[in-house]
Amino acid sequence: MQLSAEHDGGHTRSRQAHDADGLYIGLMSGTSMDGIDGVIVDFTQGRPQVRAEAFISLPSEWRDALFALQAPADNEVHREARAANALATHYAACCHTLQTSAQVSARHVRAIGVHGQTIRHRPELGYTRQINNPALLAELTGIDVVADFRARDVAAGGHGAPLAPAFHAAMFAHEHETRVVCNLGGISNITILDPRGPVRGFDCGPANALLDHWAQRHLGTPFDENGRFAARGQVNDALLRALLDEPFFSAPPPKSTGRDLFNALWLQRRLTSFADMAPHDVQATLVALTAQTVAHDIKHQAGGCRAVYVCGGGARNAVLLAALQTALQRAGTADARVETTDALGIAAHQVEALAFAWLAMRHVARLPGNLPTVTGAAGDRVLGALYPR
Repeated sequence: MQLSAEHDGGHTRSRQAHDADGLYIGLMSGTSMDGIDGVIVDFTQGRPQVRAEAFISLPSEWRDALFALQAPADNEVHREARAANALATHYAACCHTLQTSAQVSARHVRAIGVHGQTIRHRPELGYTRQINNPALLAELTGIDVVADFRARDVAAGGHGAPLAPAFHAAMFAHEHETRVVCNLGGISNITILDPRGPVRGFDCGPANALLDHWAQRHLGTPFDENGRFAARGQVNDALLRALLDEPFFSAPPPKSTGRDLFNALWLQRRLTSFADMAPHDVQATLVALTAQTVAHDIKHQAGGCRAVYVCGGGARNAVLLAALQTALQRAGTADARVETTDALGIAAHQVEALAFAWLAMRHVARLPGNLPTVTGAAGDRVLGALYPR
């Protein structure tokens, strides 16, 4: 895939890409469902310049509604439509906050790139479902909206995920060093940037999806701040083995997953024989699960990796980052240092929202946004659907 006329690291710009330059908004509400991350970004200089960032928390009632849509239940169409409308309203609020902060009017923003909220992801059955109402978002903001990025890749036989690796390649690749970009969101995924070969990437397994669930259940908080709850516990090797006994972990890439598999029920079934375990020991073991599955995939798929750059919510969890570094050492990849993407000039918490602003820019330029070597699609595809202002 040509990320523009060449590699779209930003040095040489095709005329088509140049015509799509300007200000874009990127919005991301991830698997953790804690809220909406937004950025307003300027692409006129090639490498994105963030003009403003914002985070909008989702009210608990709508967060619960989104969680409930993860599983089959009655009246789903009605409940999904109402949740989509509410989500679009919160997306619009995030856009208005960004515009106020950056002092930018709607007419100066080329497009909003919005991922939507994944409630089902079944690429093996030919579909993925991200709820959203991009038409309402365009109406509320007066800005073009590009949405539904995953569907075209799935239609081409791909997984439709992960989609960020193309952006990772454009921003973080090095001509001499093999790097891994690791997103620790609700699900963990890695992008392998090897100068000797094509970009590769795939989902590794659960991250904050299970960690946040367990923290909410036992602390009454949306997440385990800085891993303090996990730090009180000890890894239980027997439980860890039971958690690792999941076919997804040994499946070859391309592969993707989500809450369809790694959810509260999945965890509860594996905890049946560990009913007396202290909750903080379970949390420590879930941290080890995330760290070990990522380290295992880096060892077997990213030989010669010199650095792992972490982004996503997990980048704020010092205990998780330390566990990842330890797991890499135990896996025999001690030379791979763990840092956040801040070290490469992009704040870890901005990467996902930036990726969807970038994908919107690619759509406007009619340039492909997927990587067939990552998703398994039949070829390069322009991603997303446009909802004009």
